[in-house]
Amino acid sequence: MKVKRIIGRYLIFIICIFAILQCGTSASAVSKSDDADTLIIGIPADRCPLFYLDTDTGEPVGIGVDLMRVVAEEAGYNASFMFITEKTNKEALDNPDYDIIMPFGSAITSLSGKKTVVTENLMQTPFTMVTDGSKNLPELNKIHIGMLSSLAGVAETVKELYPGIQITLYDTMTDSVKALRAGKIDAILHNSYVWSYVLQKPSYSNLKVQPANMFSMDFRAGTLDTPKGREIIERLDKEIIKLEDPRRQAIILDYTSRHLYRNNFGDFIYENRFLLILVAALVTFLIGFIVHKQRYVSQQQEQTLRDLIEKDSLTGVLSLEGFKKRAEELLRFYPDNQYLLVFNNIKNFKFINERLGRGTGDELLRFWAESSMAALSDEEAIGRITGDRFAILRKIKDDEGMKVYEKEVIEPLLNFFTDRGKEIKLQLCTGVYVLTPEDYKNIDVDRMLDFARMAEKKIRDTHKSGYEFYNPEQWEKGKQIVDISGHLQAALDTGEIQVWYQPQIDYMTGTISGAEALCRWKHPTRGWISPGLFIPILEETGLIFDLDKYIWERVCQDLKRWNDLGERRSVSVNLSRSDISEDRNIPGVFYELVQKYGLDSDQLRIEITETAYVERPDFLIKTTSELREYGFQVEMDDFGSGYSSLHMLKEVPVDRIKMDLHFLTGTGDMEKGRIIITQVIKLVELLGMKLIAEGVETKAQADLLNDSGCREMQGYFFFKPMPVEEFERAYDIGVRK
Repeated sequence: MKVKRIIGRYLIFIICIFAILQCGTSASAVSKSDDADTLIIGIPADRCPLFYLDTDTGEPVGIGVDLMRVVAEEAGYNASFMFITEKTNKEALDNPDYDIIMPFGSAITSLSGKKTVVTENLMQTPFTMVTDGSKNLPELNKIHIGMLSSLAGVAETVKELYPGIQITLYDTMTDSVKALRAGKIDAILHNSYVWSYVLQKPSYSNLKVQPANMFSMDFRAGTLDTPKGREIIERLDKEIIKLEDPRRQAIILDYTSRHLYRNNFGDFIYENRFLLILVAALVTFLIGFIVHKQRYVSQQQEQTLRDLIEKDSLTGVLSLEGFKKRAEELLRFYPDNQYLLVFNNIKNFKFINERLGRGTGDELLRFWAESSMAALSDEEAIGRITGDRFAILRKIKDDEGMKVYEKEVIEPLLNFFTDRGKEIKLQLCTGVYVLTPEDYKNIDVDRMLDFARMAEKKIRDTHKSGYEFYNPEQWEKGKQIVDISGHLQAALDTGEIQVWYQPQIDYMTGTISGAEALCRWKHPTRGWISPGLFIPILEETGLIFDLDKYIWERVCQDLKRWNDLGERRSVSVNLSRSDISEDRNIPGVFYELVQKYGLDSDQLRIEITETAYVERPDFLIKTTSELREYGFQVEMDDFGSGYSSLHMLKEVPVDRIKMDLHFLTGTGDMEKGRIIITQVIKLVELLGMKLIAEGVETKAQADLLNDSGCREMQGYFFFKPMPVEEFERAYDIGVRK
């Protein structure tokens, strides 16, 4: 028992001693921790994986943070990391809130010019260039690279290593990548650890790291060169030297092997851009389809409403309102068409409804409407005005066209019941109003309908059927316009239109000095048509240019034939005021003709009527000047017949004045007329222009002109216009005196 007590006391003693030792060790450790200094370390923000904010813990982390924390704790410091707010480390060094700043490659000078001390190297950071795709880079001394503004110190080192290199600093990586893709820089320079993170961004997947490291830099911490700063650096250096390389590499590998980049909304858009484009296109299509559908439905509703207003539900033709609207549109769209407005009324239609029933009457109206619509073109219109009354806007056709319409539409209508075995002969009263030029200028369909109704009432009041014109003279004129303008091309092709010549003579010598080219038209059914009839119609319908070009070409053909026979002649051709427009280049037309037939320009004399100069003086003067530059002789035709003025003689550049002799004809004081003629001849001579008198009909007129100094003349006293064969023979006969 005694032995057991001794052993027990011994064990208790040992346990107490062990407990005391443990307490001492624990107290020593607590004391050491409590006594450790806090070291505030300033680090750059957003430079993953070296330095960045852990969004889960809200603490700064990264390769640089972990390495420095290990070293600081071994040196007896409590490491506290703060993201620097300054743009560069140089600025941050002057901020007393930080004990040390990192990273540095070597000691630098602060922004205020103070010296610094730095720790031993924590690790080597290789710097690598990134390019846009597989771009070939220039030599290093000629390359243009981009770097972040926070690497301004590194940029200075790069400039020292490669003096010829060009560096542009950017505030963010996004800005530098934009510059790279825009071709403003050749590459971006940063350390490889940062690239391992940055290139995880989906939209940077096409950026390529250059295989060779450009250079490597030390990774150090630094502070101002003060006693306190040197003490901190010395304590940290002791532990940096002791830091084993496997532990250092383990920290680096841990961060560089992880996928630290977290996709943002922009990355989501980029990764799914094709799908999003497809979805957007589909949504756009659906929206467009819905809008189109709604618009279509709306248009259909509007069309239905218009049809109710503008169309007759029984016959399908236009209603009164629809007819007036369509008629106005046609007159605006086709102002060159010759139109007439027809108002039709079936006599005793009320009797038909009462005897045969309204259904039969409706059938008759539908038949009439369908027959008429089938016979009309898109440039014509028909409308049911009311009951059995229809209005038709028709193009004026020749007599043959009218006969076809009567046979295909009117006769079947009148025989509607007899063709169906009923002995009822319809009677139709028709009023016709032929549109005048004024109707095209001031369109009033109601007024035209009133005129057509008045004509219809006139025939109805006679208790007869048939048609009556409101303005029969306009109808005849309209038929002439259609007949002449519609037949012109055929007349030119078949030779119905001929070139005739009226000789111009030198009264002193009795010889033919030239001729004026005129045209004559022998119509196959109408016979010879007077130029006084067809020329104004062709001018009104805009077809005179086609006729004039034909005449000019035929004259040039005759001149060439005469030249080939050794008989050089000159001919005056007329240039209508309707021919002269800015898009026709009349001088060019004549020049091409003389070139085509090998003529001299002075063989063509271009006659322009005096009134044309009055209507468009500036453009006519320009045209006249260009004709004379090409060598053509230009004549002012009909001088003295209309709006003569001394001002025109001063302004208009012409070679010859063609004087009209109306002063010596008609009523008025003949003696005054002779005085005017005499003075005009002297005036033209003084102005240096040539003169020819036209319309000479008597020997007395010829003698007066000759005595007054005008030798060249033209008129019936000498020759009437004649076919080309007679004109050629006239040269051998000479001139009567």
